[in-house]
Amino acid sequence: MLAQVEQLGDDAAMLAAAPLWQLTDASLADALRLARRAEQAVLVLQARLVHEAADRGIPAEQGHRSTAGWLRSLLLLDPQPARDLVKQATALHDPSIQQVVLDGQADVRQATVIASTLHAIPDNLAGLDDPVDSAQIMQDASKAMIDLAGQLPAYQLRRVGERILDHVAPEIADQADRAALTRQEARAQQRRGLTLSMPLNGMVRISGLLGAEDAAVVHAALHPLCQPDPKDNRTPAQQRVDALTDICRLALRTTELPVDGGEPPQLSVTVAYDPLTQTLGAGTTDTGQRLSPETVRRLACDARILPIILGGQGQILNAGRRRRHATGAIRRALHIRDKGCTFPGCDRPPRWTEGHHLQHWSRGGPTNLDNLALLCRQHHQLIHDPTAGWQIRLGPDRRPDFIPPPDIDPSRQPQRNLYHQRQ
Repeated sequence: MLAQVEQLGDDAAMLAAAPLWQLTDASLADALRLARRAEQAVLVLQARLVHEAADRGIPAEQGHRSTAGWLRSLLLLDPQPARDLVKQATALHDPSIQQVVLDGQADVRQATVIASTLHAIPDNLAGLDDPVDSAQIMQDASKAMIDLAGQLPAYQLRRVGERILDHVAPEIADQADRAALTRQEARAQQRRGLTLSMPLNGMVRISGLLGAEDAAVVHAALHPLCQPDPKDNRTPAQQRVDALTDICRLALRTTELPVDGGEPPQLSVTVAYDPLTQTLGAGTTDTGQRLSPETVRRLACDARILPIILGGQGQILNAGRRRRHATGAIRRALHIRDKGCTFPGCDRPPRWTEGHHLQHWSRGGPTNLDNLALLCRQHHQLIHDPTAGWQIRLGPDRRPDFIPPPDIDPSRQPQRNLYHQRQ
């Protein structure tokens, strides 16, 4: 199979470079449709490979927290395409759904919608007041969705799927809808989450999923800070983001939040300082976001300054006294040096990490920068697992190098986190 996949790639590359001038307009459109179908077949293959790798536990064996993280490292994918590929692998695990794509009846996105629609139909249809044939309804729903896939794109198909029983079993639709809502609320509780994207052009995208009850709480908190005002020229979206920031600032000023790294929650910014001109340069937050000198100066007006002395190549020369745990000044120094989890390929920011002693404290290892490295919780556990086989040592530049086990790299060449060092 590996040889066939390689040949497929070679043939596709050759075809992609072929001249197109000899195609008629009709042939050009036909070729585009055929190329699209071929693409979808390859996506099914990708989804099956991803699902098989996850079933075998390959991502965890190679030190990754998730299958999406493994795909990002293996294929150099951005976070969202990696998550999409995992989602497709789950949706297309059903052979009947795979065949719908391979037969050209739907693309992968439509097939994902079909799978989620069928999954959302309540399992207890037989328990409704009116007796029904659950198997027949599922078959009718599947056929209806496949037929509609030939007419509607995925986002419109999803809206139809939300009320599929109206189309195939209207006599029980309302009663089944109530059962579906109960299941929907339970799923929402499991799927809820909030994501902050990596900075891009000075902007961070916030995306998330809230249950209906949680959304009502958020709306109630934001609403008083988003009242219409003729003198306010902000858009509603700008009002909401400012309100969310104000609420977080208010929370940081309270004493109710738990400590973070041994200190009260705080915004930490690393700033370049020119002693000759006594000016502040650009800054970097502990999440990796770059800030302009103007923003740094504004933050400094209302901040406690915590100086850390750096050497010529950014080595930290003075970061406070020794402690049993990496807290306070040493913790801040680690944030500056490591910029996040130091395990190869990990993108966890400093606030999501723990200080790891290269030489264990219990064996006489000191708590200083040359004996510490930031690791997220999963990779911290991995390093402490003797069966995993990973080792850490300090490189010539006083930054941690990771020695992989032989089953990952027989030559055991040192690896390093390149993600944080690029920032």
